[in-house]
Amino acid sequence: MSRPLKSAAVDLSEPQDLTAGLIERLQCPPGKAQAFLRDRKAPALRVRVTANGAKAYVFEAKLGRQTIRRTIGDIRSWTIEGARTEANRQRVLIDQGNDPREVEREQTAERVARAKKAVAESVSVEAVWNEYLAARRDRWGDLHYRDHVAKAKAGGIKAIRGTRGRKETIAGPLYPLMQLKLKDLTPTELSAWAERETANRPTATRLSWRLLRGFLSWCSEQPQYAKVLPAQNPAKAKVVREVLGKAKVKQDSLQREQLAAWFNAVRQLSNNLAAAYLQVLLLTGARPGEILSLRWKDVNQKWQGLTIRDKVEGERVIPLTPYVAYLIDALPRVNEWVFASPSLEDKMKKKAMSTPHKQHEKACKVAGIEGMTLHGLRRSFKSLTEWLEIPAGVVAQLMGHKPSATAEKHYTVRPLDLLRVHHEKIEAWILEQGNVYFVPLAAPNRLRAVK
Repeated sequence: MSRPLKSAAVDLSEPQDLTAGLIERLQCPPGKAQAFLRDRKAPALRVRVTANGAKAYVFEAKLGRQTIRRTIGDIRSWTIEGARTEANRQRVLIDQGNDPREVEREQTAERVARAKKAVAESVSVEAVWNEYLAARRDRWGDLHYRDHVAKAKAGGIKAIRGTRGRKETIAGPLYPLMQLKLKDLTPTELSAWAERETANRPTATRLSWRLLRGFLSWCSEQPQYAKVLPAQNPAKAKVVREVLGKAKVKQDSLQREQLAAWFNAVRQLSNNLAAAYLQVLLLTGARPGEILSLRWKDVNQKWQGLTIRDKVEGERVIPLTPYVAYLIDALPRVNEWVFASPSLEDKMKKKAMSTPHKQHEKACKVAGIEGMTLHGLRRSFKSLTEWLEIPAGVVAQLMGHKPSATAEKHYTVRPLDLLRVHHEKIEAWILEQGNVYFVPLAAPNRLRAVK
């Protein structure tokens, strides 16, 4: 039998034994968009040819009353036997009542899920942590955001202050965890981390743990990370909480009889800026960071008020009492900050002063007072007001505490002048107990100390 010419037409009405030559001769009949050549050996296999000459293997079969037609692949990529095998495989699925399209979709979904899980399991804690910070930044205050950054930062940067004599910054408590994979944050791993960190800095570690707990809760809500973490938040595991322990309630507070010694030691500090800061801290009851962040624009000399940046309400206005006004008025205006940094480098950068922990420790040592912290001065303000029977709501408003009663929250509105009556009474009594005397001059913002 002679070999058909390349130009010879292929009979499409009957199944054919597919050969390379037969497929090469296959052409789409004039006037049609596509045509199909059936295979005799694999009844579900077709070779499709389009009007522009493109050819591909196609699977075709019936599932119920529906005709299913699926492309297997280009004839240049598949052999005839390979196409037959694939067509027969799909035919078996049809015979079993399965739709090959659905089976393939499920398999594709499984492959994608496995790939995503593999990526999630290989991702580092640091990468997800940075994603978490970016996602939540707009919902946090500046201090809360800085805590997240500081507790996870690496150390090793050259510095002078706060390095425990190492001359370089110390890595945050969370930094060792940043190098792990997210899937490795197990209760066992976190327990070991807590054991190491609490040995040297228990308070910072407990704060870091709270930040980490929130981070892992966020991860559990993200589809790409939820599957690589346990159902229960690893940071909440009992084995971790037991290692961290509970923070002890601090009771450091100046007693009335200690005020004279404390004021005497603080006012003799060689650092006048630190001395003024510490006295303002005690006499306002503000948080240490609130006074450090005080700007000159927050000091209203006309209405004798101080605008405090408040972590609870955003800001609050308290009276600028006579002695506090005297202390602030004596400070040099270096930059926008009331308590500006005295160092030349920081002056160039227009920075506020650093928290004067060491100066306060030095003054307390001279005064014979042990264990007094800067936050203890805020606690002292609240405790000392008990001697004067100042309304609790007034003290809470001055200190920036949330109202504790419905009437206080919704019905009590105290103007600045009413707060001033109580606040000046508090200041005068504290100064009297501290043996600090001064005489206000005619101008309310010009005071003269009397020793």
